[in-house]
Amino acid sequence: MSLDFGQMTAQAAIPSRVVESRSQELPGARYESLIRLAGAIRAHRDPEKLFKILVRELGQVVQFDAIAQFDESANKVYWHLGQFCNHPAGESEGDLAKEETLAWWVHLHQQPLVIPSVDGETRFPRMMAKLREFGIQSICALPLTTVHRRLGSLLIASGSANAYAEDEVRFLSLMVNQIALAMDDAMNFQASQRAQERLELLLDLTNSVISNLDLRDLLRAIAASIRRVMQCDGVGVALPEPDSQRLRLYALDFPGGKGAIREGLLPPDDDRSAALVFRTGQPMRMDSQDLSSDQLALAEGVKSIFHLPLISRNRTLGVLTLGHLVEKTFSDEEVRFLTQIAKQVAIAVENSVAYGQIAELRDHLAQEKLYLEDEIRSELNFEEIIGKSDALRRVLAQVETVAPTDSTVLIYGETGTGKELIARAVHNLSTRGSNAFVKLNCAAIPTGLLESELFGHEKGAFTGAIAQRTGRFELAHRGTVFLDEIGEIPLEVQPKLLRVLQEREFERLGSSRTQRSDARLIAATNRDLSAMVELQKFRSDLYYRLNVFPIRVPALRERPEDIPLLVRHFVQQFSRRTNRNIETIPSEAMNALVRYSWPGNIRELQNVVERAVIVSTGPVLKVPVDDLVVRARAADAQAEEASPIDTARNMRGMLEDTERKQILGALEQTRWIVAGPNGAAKLLGMKRSTLQSRMQKLGIRISRSGN
Repeated sequence: MSLDFGQMTAQAAIPSRVVESRSQELPGARYESLIRLAGAIRAHRDPEKLFKILVRELGQVVQFDAIAQFDESANKVYWHLGQFCNHPAGESEGDLAKEETLAWWVHLHQQPLVIPSVDGETRFPRMMAKLREFGIQSICALPLTTVHRRLGSLLIASGSANAYAEDEVRFLSLMVNQIALAMDDAMNFQASQRAQERLELLLDLTNSVISNLDLRDLLRAIAASIRRVMQCDGVGVALPEPDSQRLRLYALDFPGGKGAIREGLLPPDDDRSAALVFRTGQPMRMDSQDLSSDQLALAEGVKSIFHLPLISRNRTLGVLTLGHLVEKTFSDEEVRFLTQIAKQVAIAVENSVAYGQIAELRDHLAQEKLYLEDEIRSELNFEEIIGKSDALRRVLAQVETVAPTDSTVLIYGETGTGKELIARAVHNLSTRGSNAFVKLNCAAIPTGLLESELFGHEKGAFTGAIAQRTGRFELAHRGTVFLDEIGEIPLEVQPKLLRVLQEREFERLGSSRTQRSDARLIAATNRDLSAMVELQKFRSDLYYRLNVFPIRVPALRERPEDIPLLVRHFVQQFSRRTNRNIETIPSEAMNALVRYSWPGNIRELQNVVERAVIVSTGPVLKVPVDDLVVRARAADAQAEEASPIDTARNMRGMLEDTERKQILGALEQTRWIVAGPNGAAKLLGMKRSTLQSRMQKLGIRISRSGN
């Protein structure tokens, strides 16, 4: 128990001789004074002011030199000493245990107790010694009790011995009953006010959850309401970071703060109190001693903190924190109420987070829908890869090998060979096949907009950015990005592409927030990237990162046995589209199609067949053979006038084809044994490592079946 000492006001410190004269007044006058006293007490509802009024008013009707009240709720004895008492210099708290005090005994036994002389009292030795220090000689102690509750006790003390006779005790008992009723009324009124405020807080929380789904605005409104009702100095809500799970102060209502604690703050690693509450799901109360090493609390002058976990569906979503700039012990009743509040806040957070996720998915699906609609309009509608040539089978074997992995694939080959179709095959056979396949032709996007297309931008990032845009890598999260014509990417964009490949992270234009993307990259080009690296037109580190698993798609002239299959496929496709009935393809037309070199590869063949279907009015396909002859002659003439670079490229392709045939022939002859005295390396007169390097570059995979 603690004893708080405070000097009485001059008005309450009535000289004993004056009070003694009043004690001789007629009983009627004293009871009239008592009625006025009760009325004065009932006129004030604040329990903290009641005792001050009691001291002032009671001095008009009762003789005392000191008065004290034991407050059960605060577990304290409040003393007011008159001017004739000895005032202990500098003393603010006693060290008496509550069981040693007269006030506790009266409160416990609910019996009045009169001590005519403290010198003769032996039951409370330390208490009596303390009173003798004050100059107190006699005491009348009475319980403060109503039919509803025990409120404590009231002690009237005098510097004179035998100050309280039997009639005085009866009057004081009547007075104490009136005082107890007045205090009970005040406490009931205050409790009713608190209950109403808390009910309003619960209603405000419900309304906030219904009307406001923006998480930060919602938590700010909730924090302000809690701070007002609980009469604390600051309220904050901390939520975990998506990646690290470290708590960040997401919303704060702290009008008296100095700025050390602010919204968006990521507490230091040594601040483990909130993290412990988040991890264990158990509330934590902290006083000034617990906060002595908390630099943020010291900077703000916070003396007490209460952390509560925000739990919903057995999952901790964050931490609600209440703080006081003075020492404050949260009662069990407040803890129970705040626990109920925390549950409501957790529901609000869960709903808002779910709404945000749904909104994000909705926007993502809307972007994907627009992209897919655009893709459907431009899609060539290949139902499957058509062909059975050895060259195509080797490519498909490579696809089957690399598809289950997440490795980057570089598809190279001439324009029109179907590189995108091979990329789709890799995606469809991978574990990402059920997710998005997002494509982008790098040569079709202006240089200034390519970075925005790849990584997205924020609203206002540049002139014309009137809304936020989701980039292709973000759109393809857990799916596949196909970058066609990757050799056209400008040098200034290549480092950012390299970063997203290596670190899986990027920033939108106009944003400093790092985004993560788990997208697999498949790239395609018809250019010689290694030559571009030598000419410093392409970054070498990006080239090596792309060239993890190269796949070369053969030109159509390298697989002439597939041309009849492709022709029949396109004829059927375009016949259905144009409502034509083509039943026969003349052999001379088919032979002409097979003999043609097809510099435009499958895309050129498709266009020729489509035009033939359109001009055919009967069941026989009319192929413009003369046009093919003219095209072949023009191609030959163009080849003769080709630049040295183009000639070198053609010669390189021819050399690679010749080398591939020689290696395949040697492998077939040695039954696909590479090293050893009977291996292909020995037969070709080269080292085993050299042969393996050439095989890898030419896309030759070891197989007993030869494919």
